[in-house]
Amino acid sequence: MILCKICQTRRPRRYCPGVQGDICALCCGTGREVTVSCPLNCEYLLEARVHEKPTALPTDYPNKDVRITDEFLSTHEGLLMILSVGLAGACADKPEMIDFDIREGLEALIQTYRALGSGLIYETKPANPLAAYLAEKIQQTASDFNGRLAAAEVLPLRDAVVLGVLVFLQRMEMHHNNGRGKGKAFISFLSGSFPPQKAEPAVQL
Repeated sequence: MILCKICQTRRPRRYCPGVQGDICALCCGTGREVTVSCPLNCEYLLEARVHEKPTALPTDYPNKDVRITDEFLSTHEGLLMILSVGLAGACADKPEMIDFDIREGLEALIQTYRALGSGLIYETKPANPLAAYLAEKIQQTASDFNGRLAAAEVLPLRDAVVLGVLVFLQRMEMHHNNGRGKGKAFISFLSGSFPPQKAEPAVQL
């Protein structure tokens, strides 16, 4: 008799692309994004996403001192869009990336831009190679955006502006993160809302 590839006890009911084998419904439900790295297009993961609810920010969330207003987001929509597309692209480049890698990478970038705002040139580099890759790619994306502004004879964005957008993205990650060790709920949100192939927005302050 064929048994579930994970528990080796119950009869399998569905194919799991994460373990490349047939598993039972219980192992699918309990192992999803916990012990199993689920691809974003798994039909059972997509079905579970429908029932997931975003979480409220914890009372002790980081970088509370950075105030983000609707006016700020509207003014800097172009940068927000291009950094979000950059995040989605970094995740597509590294399918093994999870939400917590993004959180770590964003925090490193935030500390780097905090230092720049204080007049210091100090780059925070995560030890986690996936977080480091993401931080490097997003920093380059921000730099390229400033290059486009310069080509359009527009003043470059202040470091405080980039910092604010990064903090907003960090809060979005915390809002969508489902808390699972291998969770990709925020990545799912990014890939659906800001596909990497999406055309870059026009230069906008």
